Amino acid sequence: VESADVMDKFKAAMVLGAVGDALGYRKGRWEGCISGKKIQEELASLGGLGALKVDPDNWPLSDATLMHITTAEALVTGTYDLMILVRLYVEATVSLQGRAPDPATVEGCIHLKPHNFLISKCVSGCVHTCLCSGSGFGAAAKAMCVGMRYWQSERIDNLVEVSIEIGRMTHNHPTGFLGSLTTALFASYAIQGKAPVTWGRDLMKVIPRAVEYCRKTIRHMSGETAFLSALVTRRFTEQCAAFTLSSFIQMYKRWSSEGRAGRRGHDAPMIAYDALLAAGSDWAELCKRAMFHGGESEATGLIAGCLFGLMHGLSQVPPGLYQDLDKRERLEELGEKLYKAASAEKCLDK
Repeated sequence: VESADVMDKFKAAMVLGAVGDALGYRKGRWEGCISGKKIQEELASLGGLGALKVDPDNWPLSDATLMHITTAEALVTGTYDLMILVRLYVEATVSLQGRAPDPATVEGCIHLKPHNFLISKCVSGCVHTCLCSGSGFGAAAKAMCVGMRYWQSERIDNLVEVSIEIGRMTHNHPTGFLGSLTTALFASYAIQGKAPVTWGRDLMKVIPRAVEYCRKTIRHMSGETAFLSALVTRRFTEQCAAFTLSSFIQMYKRWSSEGRAGRRGHDAPMIAYDALLAAGSDWAELCKRAMFHGGESEATGLIAGCLFGLMHGLSQVPPGLYQDLDKRERLEELGEKLYKAASAEKCLDK
C-alpha cells in the first residue's frame, strides 16, 4: 500500500507541475504579466480557482513543461545516457514553437550536437558543445524529474551530476544550472519526507559538492558567488511562512531580473519554495503565491506544483484543474516510470 501511495504521488507530481504551469502561463497572458494584482482580478472574473476547467485549448502547457517532459523521457529509457537527452532536446525545439519558449532554452538546444561521439565518450556525459550562457529559469523548471529519478540519499552524486549536466545543456551559467540542482534536490527531499523548512539549509550543504564536481570536470564556477549570495540573503528561515501575500510579492520584485519575478535560476526555485512553506497542504494558497504572483509564473507554478504533488498528492486539488489537462496520460505514465526506475535501481543495490 505504501509503495502504491508513493507511486501515486510521483504521478501527481508530474500532473500538478503541468497544472501549475498551465495556470501561470494562461496561454501567454499571465506569463508576461508582472502585476499579481491584475492576475488576481482576472482570476476572480473567471469565477475563481475552483471554477476553472483546465483544457488544452484554453490552458495549454508552456515550453517549460514540455522540457520537463522531455527530460523525464530520457531518464526512463532504461539505458540512460545523456546523449539520448541531447537528441531529445534538439527534437523538442519543434514542439516549443508557438509557446513563447525561453530564448536560452532554444539557443542551447540549437547548439547541441546529437551526433558528436566525443560527448558520449566523456565519463560525466557533459556537453562541451553548449555555447549559451543562460542564467534563466529554464534549467530549474525541467529538473524536478531528476530528483524523482535519483531521490534516495545514496544517489546524491547521481543527482548532482545529472542535474548540473541537463541544466548546462541549455543554461551554461552557474545561476542557471545551480537552479536545476536546487529543484532536483528539493524533489528528492520531498520524497524522502524531509520537512520543507530544512530544505534550504540542506541545499547549502550540497553546494560544495556541486562546486567540486564542476572543478573535476574542468568547468568554471565564477557565477556561483552570486547564486550563493542570493540564497544567503534569503536565509531560508521558517519565518517566511508568516509573510502575507503582498509582502511576498514585494520580495519577489526585489529578487527579480528585468522586473519579472522568477526570471532567473535562483529566484524561480526560491519563489516556489516560499510558496510551499507558506501554503502547507493548502493548494489554493499555493496557487496564489506560486502561479498568480506576476512574473514568470509558469516556471514557479511548475516547480511548486510538482513539489506539492510529491508531498500531498491530488486529494487537495479540484478535479477540474487536471481531469482534461493537456498530455495528462503521458504525464502520469512518466511519473509511474520514474518511480519504477528509481525503485528498480534500489533493488539492484540490495
